[in-house]
Amino acid sequence: MATDARPKTIFLVEDNRGDIRLIQEALKSTAAPCEIVIARDGMEAMAYLQRQGEFAAATPPDLILLDLNLPKKDGREVLAEIKADDALKHIPIIVLTTSRNEEDICKSYDLHVNCYISKSRNLAQLFKIVQGIEAFWLETATLPSPLP
Repeated sequence: MATDARPKTIFLVEDNRGDIRLIQEALKSTAAPCEIVIARDGMEAMAYLQRQGEFAAATPPDLILLDLNLPKKDGREVLAEIKADDALKHIPIIVLTTSRNEEDICKSYDLHVNCYISKSRNLAQLFKIVQGIEAFWLETATLPSPLP
């Protein structure tokens, strides 16, 4: 059981407004306190993580939920950049996508994703998935401390 009681910061990188809302609602229904930060494209995600421009004072995330199909820079590129960056590579990343393509799954694990989950279009199943993420990644797993 993780002992760090501070609220965790979840960085949701997702362009679909409906999915963002559903994931936010599912996370609000969980027991673990968390702050949800959202980026709607891959360029914005990397700017946030690298604390560039308007994100200079950004809170480093404890966990990243990453969609693969993003505008401007897709999730595969974002994943590769994060895992190649010494300052970011320890942040756990969960690919949360509609893709069930075997190539996407293998490529994500080749790029050292921590977990690959296919989103469900069934609301109850999506809530169950997000609650499972919260239970394991925020309550059970010990996460590295975010960079100051």
